[in-house]
Amino acid sequence: MQDLLVSNSPSSFSLARAGHWFLHSGIQEPNGGVARYHLSATGNNLPVSTEITGYACSALAYLHRLTDEPQYLAAAERAANFLSEVAWQPAIAAMPFEVGVPLPPAYFFDCGIIVRGLLAVFQRNADERLLDIARQVGFFMGRAFRAPSGKLHPIVALPSMEPWPYEKRWSREPGCLQLKAAMAWDQLASFFPSDPFLDWYEEALKDALATWDSFLPGDADPLRVMDRLHAHSYFLEGMLPRTHRPEVNETLLAAIEKTGHYLREISPQFQRSDVCGQLLRARIYAGNVNLVAATEEADWCASHQVFGTEPMHEGGFCFGSRDGVALPYMNPVSTAFCLQALEHWRQFGVGEFPRDLAELI
Repeated sequence: MQDLLVSNSPSSFSLARAGHWFLHSGIQEPNGGVARYHLSATGNNLPVSTEITGYACSALAYLHRLTDEPQYLAAAERAANFLSEVAWQPAIAAMPFEVGVPLPPAYFFDCGIIVRGLLAVFQRNADERLLDIARQVGFFMGRAFRAPSGKLHPIVALPSMEPWPYEKRWSREPGCLQLKAAMAWDQLASFFPSDPFLDWYEEALKDALATWDSFLPGDADPLRVMDRLHAHSYFLEGMLPRTHRPEVNETLLAAIEKTGHYLREISPQFQRSDVCGQLLRARIYAGNVNLVAATEEADWCASHQVFGTEPMHEGGFCFGSRDGVALPYMNPVSTAFCLQALEHWRQFGVGEFPRDLAELI
């Protein structure tokens, strides 16, 4: 990574180069699936993830909307086709987190991101097949993950659909972060109002509001708290469909401040680029923007964009930094969140922010 230059202000952010990174870096495999991230130290991608492919669908559809460049839609369609034709398991109506034998388990969170990704592509190309698969994944989420207690099981085994035992890890126990995935139900309800999706989202929202305040810090190790900030930011995003309700808006603003506090406290040691992007987007969508804090978060987002001579290290965003040094992981989710956050920040600054929740990656 000796040839890398990392930007240090939003003025150096390049939306075009971030978008082209998705197209030319090799993070999207020939079959349309997108790797979890790229290990710069060894020069290889991690395996394809259905969740990350879902995020890529949303990011590429968003880039197509911004630029109208057909290659973005073509790449989005390849990713959507991987999810709908390769990953989706029609015999058991289930979506695993990876493609493999034996069949890997399924994650509630991943499924929600996949639904939103498929819907993002559908809204660009009107392919009814993608809408149908999104609906089926939405039903799978309700059938397999909803517990009688109202909690959402984070993981189920396939093909049995048996919930995995909970573990003391934020990704493997119920928690407020699952509300981001439950947004898929709220979005599906706009297409299928007679289905139970809206009730399921409201159920998830009620549980998240009742439990969120205990999520942070959640660990004595500040480095792990930074990881939990990433998950906690999903809760911020998951509330956005209901900010017209005073109790939700009040919670959102409190949760934004709590996230910002810990981000600033821990950043000198460890900063995740995705957290910076998530928090900045949440501030802008919430509409009550602390300009000083948001400006700092925009600077931080831009500081993680990487420019170099190799396609993998040209325009994408790295995972973050430790003690001010960039970490050697090129990350498609970081790239998606940060490019969108910085574009939202630009739009907000000139009074053009559309606040379209369907576009939230």
